[in-house]
Amino acid sequence: MKIWLTRHGQTDLNKKRLMQGRIDQPLNDTGRSQAEKARQDIGDVKFDAVYSSPLSRARETASIIGNIPMDQIIVDPRLIEVDFGIYDTKAFDSLGLRMWAFWTLPEIIPNPKSVESIKSMVARSESFLKDLEKKDYENVLVVCHGGIIRALAGYLENKKNKIKWRPRPRNCEVRVYEFENPKWNFVKCFENDN
Repeated sequence: MKIWLTRHGQTDLNKKRLMQGRIDQPLNDTGRSQAEKARQDIGDVKFDAVYSSPLSRARETASIIGNIPMDQIIVDPRLIEVDFGIYDTKAFDSLGLRMWAFWTLPEIIPNPKSVESIKSMVARSESFLKDLEKKDYENVLVVCHGGIIRALAGYLENKKNKIKWRPRPRNCEVRVYEFENPKWNFVKCFENDN
């Protein structure tokens, strides 16, 4: 099985460099173009299943890259973005020391009170991927968000701290992993210039 893991395309909040957690912000025209370019970059891959976060920016990206209608996407709530609490829609440069420190070094700085913990992110990522490993897919597309991808990639790359925080996932960057029981291997990355 191969997982094609990607972050949704650009939204207006991304463009303005604002924190975007569980607020349901749609793709902008740039985001749609990024998804179309990603589809072209990966070629004629046919996906046995397309999974997405419930948020519209991820579902639309999944429909474009997966080349399927929206009603065929498997929506899984475990793929939703990190809950940023009171920091949602705040500018990156005005988050305050506590949130800035956590988002920069989550390996050593605990999450602020209203923000989802790394432990929670890891638990839902592992749950989703362990369920996926039981399926009989050849190629599966998973479309989600920049925060939760860091926990998904941590599992897929067998990181000791269970997260792969850097480099940050870019909009519509596609990372490909292959499952060779009992472990996943990184295959390649299709970068999207954005």
